[in-house]
Amino acid sequence: MMLSEKIKELRKAQGMSQEELASRLHVVRQTVSKWEKGLSVPDADMLIRLADVFGVSVTQLLGGVAGTEPQTASAEELDAVARQLAEINEQLAVKNRRARRIWRTVCIVLGVIVAVQILLIVLALTFSAVHESGSGAEPVTVYEEVVQPEE
Repeated sequence: MMLSEKIKELRKAQGMSQEELASRLHVVRQTVSKWEKGLSVPDADMLIRLADVFGVSVTQLLGGVAGTEPQTASAEELDAVARQLAEINEQLAVKNRRARRIWRTVCIVLGVIVAVQILLIVLALTFSAVHESGSGAEPVTVYEEVVQPEE
């Protein structure tokens, strides 16, 4: 089970709202929401605080085997937790880079579309102005009088 799902499951199991959990951790509700949606992950200190609030070990919070007491974690377990947290952070970073790349591409495409639309409007206005100025006037014919010299 992913960390985001585990946080949501433990919060609901204890009958807490996101607002209540946020208050106990001294964060804003949106932070809890982001954790539960997998948009961000708590740092190591916050993981310890979350585990304390839920009454579980950090290992359990990260999806480890149940039954490990919070205060009896060995160095190996702590290393495993640190590696898992690093992996979660890397996955989140990849996801964020991908999302930024997609948004950048969307913005560029929209910018090009807007630029083309503006260019077409300018061309249309220029063409109609030239066309209107040429069609409204009568053609002017210049006649020259040819004078034959007298002999």
